[in-house]
Amino acid sequence: MQRRSFLKHGTLAAGAATVAAPALAQGGPAISWRLASSFPKTLDTIYGSAERFTKRVAELTGGKFMIRQFAAGEIVPGLQVMDAVQAGTVEIGHTASYYYFGKDPTFAFDCAVPFGLTSRQQTAWIDQGGGRELLRDFFKGHGLINLMAGNTGTQMGGWFRKEIKTVADLKGLKFRIAGFAGRTMERMGVVPQQIPGGDVYAALEKGTIDAAEWVGPYDDEKLGLVKVAPHYYAPGWWEAGPQLSLYVNIKEWEKLPKEYKAAIEAASFECHVAMQAEYDARNPAALARLIKNGAKLHTFSKEIMDASFKHATDIMEEEAGRNAAFRKIYEPWKRFRSDQNQWASVAEAPMQNFLISAGRK
Repeated sequence: MQRRSFLKHGTLAAGAATVAAPALAQGGPAISWRLASSFPKTLDTIYGSAERFTKRVAELTGGKFMIRQFAAGEIVPGLQVMDAVQAGTVEIGHTASYYYFGKDPTFAFDCAVPFGLTSRQQTAWIDQGGGRELLRDFFKGHGLINLMAGNTGTQMGGWFRKEIKTVADLKGLKFRIAGFAGRTMERMGVVPQQIPGGDVYAALEKGTIDAAEWVGPYDDEKLGLVKVAPHYYAPGWWEAGPQLSLYVNIKEWEKLPKEYKAAIEAASFECHVAMQAEYDARNPAALARLIKNGAKLHTFSKEIMDASFKHATDIMEEEAGRNAAFRKIYEPWKRFRSDQNQWASVAEAPMQNFLISAGRK
């Protein structure tokens, strides 16, 4: 469903509040929903994105449509948010689709797959490149309406107790990582581990795991991992532009007045854009503090990147060969990625690379 159905452009949504809200308040019904988040309140940028969303929905409807937000664990555990929305336990959830990789790897396209789209490319694919229609069709089959609701930008590759230079160095490494990335790492000898964020520090300190990935400097700083695993790697090739999404129970969605659907679409797009801006603004200072406190910054070697790309591509091709839902999205997505990277090589990448080089002189 295109946003043109209600406001033409996301930028009009904010300005429309003073005009639309009184009209909606006069005739719209009072509706109360619950939103379950997959994230703790300590992740203020991610959790805060949904807070921004609920506030804007209320503003756009003159306080008639109120959505109460709950952090991970308050209604259901963080990794069960999608299930709760499908079951009608809550009307709406804020989560990351790759958490549900085990149900169907196709879900991951609404968030991130290894060597996938950057945040700008992900937004372009969904908003203008046909991704919305493909994903809406897939999610409809699971009783959900999906909406973009944030992006962290390219994440970091994680914290390692020792330096990793070659593929051989990865063999036997116990790494806190899951999903598509975990499956890819397994082919290089890594032993993937699934550990809640709150337990990562202790696991690294005790040597139960050798490495862990989280998000990026602003969020990683809060975990204090620099003290126990000082080698900080980039890039997180499995999360080039991981998108957070809102999922609405389709039966509840269909009950809404069209103006309230419009408010949800507008508010979700606003919080989507704002999250990326917040991370871009906050990560540089956080990275500087981490380095000052002992982080040793590295990039994965070309050998590791090449091997990771090969294995990730093989896995996706294999999945496309046996999973019709995956293939239906993967083939046009792959063409879009190719076109986007060709275009990026013409202007965006040369400009960015020059500015990076010039800034280091």
